[in-house]
Amino acid sequence: MKKEIMKRSLMGFPIGITIGQFITILISLKWGNGDYSPYVPELVSAMGSEIYAIIVQSILCGILGMGFASASFIWQIDHWSIVRQTGIYFLTISIIMLPIAYFAYWMEHSLVGFLSYFGVFVFIFVIIWVITYAMGRYNVKRMNGKLQQTNDYE
Repeated sequence: MKKEIMKRSLMGFPIGITIGQFITILISLKWGNGDYSPYVPELVSAMGSEIYAIIVQSILCGILGMGFASASFIWQIDHWSIVRQTGIYFLTISIIMLPIAYFAYWMEHSLVGFLSYFGVFVFIFVIIWVITYAMGRYNVKRMNGKLQQTNDYE
């Protein structure tokens, strides 16, 4: 299991950078007024230059990718209930995501900013969880139907 977590983690770094880059493109398309905005201005101020800001943000996105990828093993611990898996996965990715979002200035550095960001984070988590759960249930029903058909023919 340790080998698999390490493998996922290493694969997660470039995936995290890629997803981060894709998100900056989408944000720029929506709010950039025709300009590309690869970082928030506060990050540039904190880092002292645009190049340092983009380097730091890329590293943070890579770390985020590593964290999400390595935490995905939680879903494969079969002897845990779905509630336990969900709770531990949510706690794990929250511990990874929230400090990175803070250091990358993706959230306002205030209690209101933190709570707003966390609320959006929880909302997105719930939407993705519900969709994934529904797809899993559908696949299980479909497989059970095929098994039933196989048993009916025997």
